[in-house]
Amino acid sequence: MATDDASAGNADQIAYWNAQAGETWAAQQDRLDRQIAPLGHAAIDALAPRPGERLIDIGCGCGQTTLELAGEVGAAGSVLGVDISRPMLEVARRRAEGMANVEFLEADAQTYAFEAGAVDGVFSRFGVMFFADPTAAFANIRKALKPGGRLAFVCWRPLGFNDWMRVPMAAALAHVPPLPPPADPHAPGPFAFSDPERVRTILAGAGFTGVDIAPYDAFVGGHPLDEAVALAMKVGPLGMLLRENPDKREVIIAAVREALAPHAGHDGVMLPAAVWIVTANA
Repeated sequence: MATDDASAGNADQIAYWNAQAGETWAAQQDRLDRQIAPLGHAAIDALAPRPGERLIDIGCGCGQTTLELAGEVGAAGSVLGVDISRPMLEVARRRAEGMANVEFLEADAQTYAFEAGAVDGVFSRFGVMFFADPTAAFANIRKALKPGGRLAFVCWRPLGFNDWMRVPMAAALAHVPPLPPPADPHAPGPFAFSDPERVRTILAGAGFTGVDIAPYDAFVGGHPLDEAVALAMKVGPLGMLLRENPDKREVIIAAVREALAPHAGHDGVMLPAAVWIVTANA
């Protein structure tokens, strides 16, 4: 499938997710899917896909949610997974081999010319917080929906409520200075949609109606302690902090291991996660 032209506004994100970040997520696909799967399932339940429907999965990454949605819509339906990360889409396409109702597209959902009024629902698991212009992006996405079509996505609530990230980060920050805060608190990133009123304003500005934003809490993880520590070191802000302080690698790893150890049990390391489940209509 051809790639659309990279929009200038999202060029930084496109570069980021096609370099080390995308390659890391592709390599850690199984662990990351296991960690955040319960949160994606809650958003799929909110979308309530039905057999025969056509859906789009925005920021589909390595394809887990796209494949799950395809199972819900069945052979009479179809799901288009969209992402800007080629390394992650390569994994997704391998996973979908032999599935006739799944297609993947390398494209920027903020600017890609989707077929107008063609789909019943749009879904995303943590894939919509990275747009340079989120109102324009959601307006473009809304055009793909049939009148009354459904939108459902999951995004992070503030870091302070997400111990799965806060606990290891706090352990590391006892030994190294924090990364400088972004100049724009609403800059694209994992917590760009942590303010529900901002999300509501964006969706209303994009033409969506019936916006509902509900808190959802769950324990996530499921990895043995050593795997949990290794994963924490490779993804997200902690991975970036480690890359900025390579001389502190061993002390940070030891501190994170000590912080995570009390949360390890029969199901692996489990920590609280806090998200918003967002739904709306075109």
